[in-house]
Amino acid sequence: MKLAAPPAFAMPDLSTAAEGLGVAPAPPERTTTTYHDTADLRLARAGASLRFRTGQGWTLKLPGGERGGLLRRPEFLFEGAPEEVPAPAANLVRGIIRTAPLERVVRLRTVRRRSVLMSEDGTGLLEVDDDEVSILGPGNRIAGRFRELEVELLTDAPDESLAPVVALLRAAGAGEPDPTSKYLRALGSRGSQPPDLVPVRVAKKATAADVIRAAIVESVMQLLAADPVVRLDEDIEGVHRMRVASRRLRSHLRTFASFTDAEWNVSLREELGWLGSTLGRNRDADVLLERLRALTAQARETTNADRLLRALEAERDAAHAAVLEALGSDRYPPLLDRLVDAARGPAFTPEADGPAAGLLTPVQAQWASLRRRVKCSAKPPTDEQLHRIRIHAKRTRYAAEALLPVARKDARRFAAAAADLQGVLGEQHDAIVMRGWLRAQATERSADRMTAFVAGELAGLEQVRAEAARQRWRRRYARLTTAKEPERWLKRRRPARPVEDAAAPTSD
Repeated sequence: MKLAAPPAFAMPDLSTAAEGLGVAPAPPERTTTTYHDTADLRLARAGASLRFRTGQGWTLKLPGGERGGLLRRPEFLFEGAPEEVPAPAANLVRGIIRTAPLERVVRLRTVRRRSVLMSEDGTGLLEVDDDEVSILGPGNRIAGRFRELEVELLTDAPDESLAPVVALLRAAGAGEPDPTSKYLRALGSRGSQPPDLVPVRVAKKATAADVIRAAIVESVMQLLAADPVVRLDEDIEGVHRMRVASRRLRSHLRTFASFTDAEWNVSLREELGWLGSTLGRNRDADVLLERLRALTAQARETTNADRLLRALEAERDAAHAAVLEALGSDRYPPLLDRLVDAARGPAFTPEADGPAAGLLTPVQAQWASLRRRVKCSAKPPTDEQLHRIRIHAKRTRYAAEALLPVARKDARRFAAAAADLQGVLGEQHDAIVMRGWLRAQATERSADRMTAFVAGELAGLEQVRAEAARQRWRRRYARLTTAKEPERWLKRRRPARPVEDAAAPTSD
């Protein structure tokens, strides 16, 4: 927790903050810190910072959350010389800086007086830093000064242990909790500008362009936010979120194609298709791996089941390596620039200036395409037909969700029903894919009888799950058909017309 302090602030006796506290002061530390950013301060405006500090090396802080003045931000340390930003650090902020180069922006000289507050048994609980900061201009001239206090939790100290210390500092003259970083303080008004993308608020009397742009902005922001999570590979949901964002955006471009320039639309969808296919292989492997881990817990021969797990883990690692290669390619940063440009100013046609009710036509058309898929499928449908129905359920859901700002309850209920249909068909599809992988393993490992047997046994379990999901999808579809038709959401009836590629099989 950070607090501003006036120049004449006098540090109180910190041991009086709570009973039994001990204080261990440290000698003053003098450091010089250089912050790197793009020329237009993309890191600062996004709530991130990248610095080199003497004696500490490189530190990257990604955007985080703030609640009640308590600041929580992911922080990463890197080794490297001060002259060049380490490549791993630059990669983690690629979604923010995109193609813009990093350069030196601000230099600070800090005198830090550190105190560690300890419990009676000598365990460190809190660290209180009193920092006097000088902003250095050309020729190391001092361009400004400020002072701030920072109270930081150590080890597993509870959040509530901050309160008495902060109260003591406030009583001594410190300001209110303020999460503003040193970097932003040094930048002043330049660092207070909004980031490149912010959520779009859609008015009640919105145009079609307003609604489409809000949907594009939301998806692009989700994709950019997932970028560092994918690179760190500590949470498999990062790949999932980035893939969903790319698919949702591509679906919006397809559904509302008649409202945008055709060449601009197709070109952007092609680039998103490249990214989405790479992410798809990684995500598919993640899903299969989760399923296989659950399945192997039921296997009687754990040693042989573990062999199957190791084989799938190797496939997953290879898929993730391919994602990292794509994100590190020369093709990816320009795509990010294009996405941000698309979010800030889509290439609309004059039709987009009309009322948002005009969007009901393509949404209704997506729904009509889904109905045709169901009607024209065999009885019972093949696995491939169910997969295609799932794809169209997903597109219908995304189209409905795009209209949430203006259609609200009607769109929300319809989208939820479409999501339920998509979910049960997704379960059926995942079980079929898992079954196929296990059968292939049984064939490839025929010389290893027991492993082949276990693979066949688990494939049988997945077949049961696939059949169970197959029995449920009709009820989910029937529930969707009872929702209010999109053409009636804004009390304006429009005949449905086919959307581009709506009925054609695709890899989306």
